[in-house]
Amino acid sequence: MIPVKLEIQGLYSYKEPQTVHFNQLTGAGLFGIFGAVGSGKSSILEGILLALYGSTERLSDRGEKGSMLNLQSNQLVINFEFLGGKNNQQTFLARYAAKRNSKDPEKVDPAEHTFYERIQGEWIPIESEPERLVGKKKEHFKQTVIIPQGKFREFIDLTPGPRAEMMKELFGLERFDLSGKTAVLFRKVKDEKIRIDTQLQNLEGFQEELLEEKNSQLQQIQTQLKEASAQVDFLSKQVKEREKLQEKFSEWKKFGERKQELIQQKPEIEEKRQLHKEFILAKTYLRPIWNQLKETKADSEKFQVSMNESEGFKKTFKETIDQLIQEEQELKVKNQQRPERESKVRDLKKVIELKSLHQNLADAKQKIQSLEPSIQSLKSEQSALEKNQEELEAQAAQHTNPDTNLLSELKTSLQSWKDLEEQEATLTEILTNFQKEEKQVLRKLEDLQHKIPANFPTPEAWLDNQRKTIRQIEDSREQLMKNLGLNAHAHLLQDGQPCPLCGSKEHPNPLESEKQELQLREKEQELKSAKEESEKILLIIQQRKEEQLHLENHQNNIKVRSSEIAQVRQKLETLKSSLEKHAIQTISELKSRIEGLAASNQAREKLLIHLQESRKKWQDNRAKLEKAQQEFQQAQIKHEGLQASILTKKEEIKDPTFCKPFFEKEETDIRQMIAKVERDIENAALEYEGKQKRIQEVREKQAKNEADFLNFQNLWKASLSKIEKLETEYKEAKKQHGFENEEELIRLYEHSLDAEKVAKQIQQFDQQMALVESRILELEQIKELKNFKEEEFLQLNAELQLKKSEEEEIQQTLTLLREEIKTISVKIQEKKKLELEHAKLEKRAAYLKELEGLFKGSGFVKYVSSIYLKELCHTANQRFMKLSKNSLSLEIDENNTFWVVDYLNGGKRRLLKTLSGGQTFQASLCLALALAEKVKALNQADQSFFFLDEGFGALDITSLRVVFETLKSLRHENRIVGIISHVEELQQEIGAFAQIVLDPEKGSQVSYSF
Repeated sequence: MIPVKLEIQGLYSYKEPQTVHFNQLTGAGLFGIFGAVGSGKSSILEGILLALYGSTERLSDRGEKGSMLNLQSNQLVINFEFLGGKNNQQTFLARYAAKRNSKDPEKVDPAEHTFYERIQGEWIPIESEPERLVGKKKEHFKQTVIIPQGKFREFIDLTPGPRAEMMKELFGLERFDLSGKTAVLFRKVKDEKIRIDTQLQNLEGFQEELLEEKNSQLQQIQTQLKEASAQVDFLSKQVKEREKLQEKFSEWKKFGERKQELIQQKPEIEEKRQLHKEFILAKTYLRPIWNQLKETKADSEKFQVSMNESEGFKKTFKETIDQLIQEEQELKVKNQQRPERESKVRDLKKVIELKSLHQNLADAKQKIQSLEPSIQSLKSEQSALEKNQEELEAQAAQHTNPDTNLLSELKTSLQSWKDLEEQEATLTEILTNFQKEEKQVLRKLEDLQHKIPANFPTPEAWLDNQRKTIRQIEDSREQLMKNLGLNAHAHLLQDGQPCPLCGSKEHPNPLESEKQELQLREKEQELKSAKEESEKILLIIQQRKEEQLHLENHQNNIKVRSSEIAQVRQKLETLKSSLEKHAIQTISELKSRIEGLAASNQAREKLLIHLQESRKKWQDNRAKLEKAQQEFQQAQIKHEGLQASILTKKEEIKDPTFCKPFFEKEETDIRQMIAKVERDIENAALEYEGKQKRIQEVREKQAKNEADFLNFQNLWKASLSKIEKLETEYKEAKKQHGFENEEELIRLYEHSLDAEKVAKQIQQFDQQMALVESRILELEQIKELKNFKEEEFLQLNAELQLKKSEEEEIQQTLTLLREEIKTISVKIQEKKKLELEHAKLEKRAAYLKELEGLFKGSGFVKYVSSIYLKELCHTANQRFMKLSKNSLSLEIDENNTFWVVDYLNGGKRRLLKTLSGGQTFQASLCLALALAEKVKALNQADQSFFFLDEGFGALDITSLRVVFETLKSLRHENRIVGIISHVEELQQEIGAFAQIVLDPEKGSQVSYSF
């Protein structure tokens, strides 16, 4: 995560909106945020935490928002823009906003906490948790990225359990928590083993002997099946020959029965044939004329009704047109008065404008009268302020201007004097301790040298000799163990019988087991003593190397401290020499000179502030006077313009006599009257136009009605002629086709006979009768047909079916036996496969059980976590030993507890909590940098960000300089470090910084060094 920009308003002391531009600050690699105590420096980190996680370090996010909100602000708004994601390639915006309750200002409404991502230049809202965007929980974020006040050493103070849990979450070590997975695998293997055992129990009866027995049965049944198939084939041929004759006999009987059915249907068919003939004649020659005559009579009646209706409409149309013409004349007269009425409406609108101008004229006159006293008062106040300003300028001219550069130089010299004296005392004390410890180390080395035998020049030679002795003892012990192995066969030796090992028949000196075992125990005791002696030698060598390393470190430290003391004394003498030109010999004289210059400077600054305030009041009063005079002038101009406008409007009125009464009425009444007249004028025009259109429409309908009457009259006469002609034609057709009875003919018209269907039935009857008679004659030509007996055929067929049943039973038995043989073969193969798989599972279960014991209780996670912590210590020591001048280093024990190796005290270990405040800060800084470096590598980021908010006040100048050299070197590692502090000396070490100043009126204000 790399910060880009922070916008903050309403949080603690940030009353007005302020923006922290991190781009230019982070570009320097190392930057600072400085300001006095209480100026709002730490609130920047609080704002970042609030924007990302919805809560701060000081206050939680439940019920305490009212305390976060500035007492003079109504809302809290924080917008934090930052880079995140893989390699910090995505841009995100975290927004946190809260407002005071409108009804109860002491309460704060629920906050709005949202996240956005910049995609193609636009902020798109996203639903995401801050842990996913930043990659850390809030607690870990405060320990590795942004470290607020009071939290810097939290990682050190954690107990081993929470520290291991933090390492697990930061570095994803849960992937090494394999106990659950191992247990699942073990259960699966166990279940699979039970399943295979169950299957093997079910397959216990499947043996190779059973398979051989079933194959023998198969050969016997195959022979039986062959004999049964031969008998079935012989009977099938005889049955097929009889089946053909039986089919012909059945067909002859069926056609005879069908002929009798057709003879019975013949009278009905002949009746349908006669009806069909008459129906076709009537439908073809008489029905079309009868339908046409019926339709023509209906049309004649319809035309006569339409003629009567048109005759009645003539009178109605005439009365309607006369009424519409009368209404049109009335509207025409009303529209001719429109110009006169519109002129009166325009005069009334001017009356409204004149009433408004008179009101504005009265307001302008009243404003002129109110401004005159205010202008006189401001002029008097301006004169008094000018007089006071002249007096203050005269007093300021009498004060001499103090030398601020000299004051700053003397303050710096005083601080340097104090620092150099403290450094000299501290370094002298450290040098004395180093010299004492050097003597102790030399005494320890002498004691260790006395423990080495005189016949060995070095302890290494002593160790080589001891190792040779151990190898000789081990060779002897191995030979004794071989003899004991042969002794296990010694009781089998008999005289005259060959030895199973060498083949000899004589055994003059067999091994004695008791003697061999005694010698073996003596050798093992001798080997144990030799190894203990070897470990003792190794311990002496290790102690000797450690003491030599301690001696070398102490000698280097003595040399470095002596050089540093000389440098400090030289700097102090140089400082004293530089102060002699100001006639200062002692530190008390330096303090007195600084106090005098500061008092003189303070008095002059106070007078200048009074003068500045007086000038500001004069400028403010002058601005008020100019503004009042300008308003007075504008009011006069407006008054004159309104008088001219009133005269012009009065001249524009056409009928003053008509308008005079309306000047006394309300404006709303006048406007209502104007609207009423305008609506009446518009409605009269629309109604006149509508009447004209209506008259035209009615006249068009009248003309159409006349034309319709003539048309219907002609059609009615034509229909009468057509009816007479059709009746004559219909009578002649009936006579021609022999239909005399009209009622029977009409019933024939209305008959629901389907002529096509009846004709088809008659045709089918004729065809079937011809076919049946022809087929019967053909079948009676077969000679053996009449001698066929159904009983003999059925008996032969029954015998065939019996033989087929026997064949099928044999075939079914054969099929079942083959399936059984196949099943037995498959089961035997399956059994072999399961036995092989069972052996594999037995082996895998043993391995998994051993792994389950290793992974139990997150043992593997703790082991990996300890490796990460050791790597963390190794990385941190690269900086911590440099900061502590090689006097201290960090270690982690098997319980994941931090220890300090103190090389000034013989390399002994002590708890990390025993360090001083400054040393604890150095250790915390080194661990935090190492942790951030590991997290950076884990997140695959080119850059990483780290923010400190404490600790620098606990360091002396030398340690502070070393720390800053370390922090500056991080720029070469593509790391960004931000520092928050009130220590003024830090500004000289850091080029890019933001300055926070608490303004009494505006709240915290942000400025920059660039």
